[in-house]
Amino acid sequence: MNDSDIVLRRTILTEDGSSTLKLLCCNEQFHSLHGAITESEHIYINAGLRALPDREPINLLEVGLGTGLNALLTLHRACGRIIYYHAIEAYPLTTEEIQSLNYVELINPALSEAFQAIHEVPAEEWKNITPHFCFKKSFVRVEEALLEANRYDLVYFDAFSPDIQPELWSEAILKKCYHAMTHGAILITYCAKGWVKRTFRNIGFELYSLPGPAGKREISRCIKI
Repeated sequence: MNDSDIVLRRTILTEDGSSTLKLLCCNEQFHSLHGAITESEHIYINAGLRALPDREPINLLEVGLGTGLNALLTLHRACGRIIYYHAIEAYPLTTEEIQSLNYVELINPALSEAFQAIHEVPAEEWKNITPHFCFKKSFVRVEEALLEANRYDLVYFDAFSPDIQPELWSEAILKKCYHAMTHGAILITYCAKGWVKRTFRNIGFELYSLPGPAGKREISRCIKI
């Protein structure tokens, strides 16, 4: 899939009433059709953020900012924990796409300014969205991103599926994330394909297969040991 395919998108509604984007070139959405918010809450918040042992501040890396839903839910569910959130996104949304998303009205209307700020932060600049949530985004491919070794306590790996962009699930990319993580850090992802799980194990992760959200049998939680 080339770059022009990825930026041709339209907004659609999922079964829980929350919106997502669909790639026009293929049968691929940014989130599950069973529910965008439901999926993100199940995978990245419940199986990721809430599974992280108490440590503060939390340095968090997201591979694939996409619509910003994971970032918004993390801010909403942080419960006062200090979070430094670094998101990588090679194909940022347009203003029209951002405005078409209904997450704020479904999650908490008071987060409107925060959601807007997440999308308006200039690239490579840290910005305090709230006193406890500091955010930075990098508009680069994962392959080109400069990641400091032993920095991140939690990784949301939310790239497009291996069927669409298999190169993002290569040993080289996943190993890059591994080296950027602290000891005991969690990498959480929706993907549970056999060859991807074997790659996680080969790199050195301790792998756990967890029940997935509606419409998905399994997800993967990987621990750096």
